[in-house]
Amino acid sequence: MRSTVLISGCSSGIGLYCASQLQQAGYQVFATARKESHLAHLRAIGCHAIYMEMSDPHSIKVAVEEILHLTNGKLDILFNNAAFGQPGAVEDLPTQALREQFETNLFGWHELTRLIIPVMRRQGQGRIIQNSSVLGLVAMKYRGAYNASKFALEGLTDTLRLELASSGIHVCLIEPGPIRSQFRHNALQAFHKHINIANSHHQQAYENTIARLSASESNSAFTLEPIAVFRALKHAIQAPKPKARYYVTLPTYIFALLRRVLPTRWLDYLLIKSD
Repeated sequence: MRSTVLISGCSSGIGLYCASQLQQAGYQVFATARKESHLAHLRAIGCHAIYMEMSDPHSIKVAVEEILHLTNGKLDILFNNAAFGQPGAVEDLPTQALREQFETNLFGWHELTRLIIPVMRRQGQGRIIQNSSVLGLVAMKYRGAYNASKFALEGLTDTLRLELASSGIHVCLIEPGPIRSQFRHNALQAFHKHINIANSHHQQAYENTIARLSASESNSAFTLEPIAVFRALKHAIQAPKPKARYYVTLPTYIFALLRRVLPTRWLDYLLIKSD
């Protein structure tokens, strides 16, 4: 039987690319999205397209039931990927914006993972792979909601890895830096939805934020294509002993090292200067 994999957040970018590549490699891929146009595209490339809204526990439950019905109760790999970024200074973030960030980036992942763990326990094996971020290792200005969701994900995943250590279920984190995707476009929409620029102390900085998020291409020389994440995902899926963490892009390697060796004040100085 083909290995089965569930990937959340496959409308574009990392999720879409990984779903396509795994489907071509012979996996039975269940790829989730919300918009019908995205679901239609996933069907067109050969995936099982499943509607899932990460902020809606009922949607997650229905999607998992549909997948398990199609696989006779089997699932080998879960790749949690669906996420978005909510920009804005911490003092300007409505608490509701923080709730929405955590609903999609953490609580939905937890809901989905809890439904899949019993399946993998019955099988005696499985892979749970979490797509985190360099911003789960270090914080950057005006990304407080996203930083917080990814720091929380790191802690939850580390705990899960310890608790499942003798179960046959491997738990891995992938930690990318900048990857070419629709992430900035979606972040700009979230920014305009929740941040009151006119009444903010950070107006000047927000002009830079809007310019960065509005650009058609990332201005970072370190931006990689989604294939960089796929390579890490492929190893996490296929290796007999996958890594606990996979760093992707040079900034992730650099900041992971600096976090370990620099005093907090020195690291803060570098992060304040970064954007």
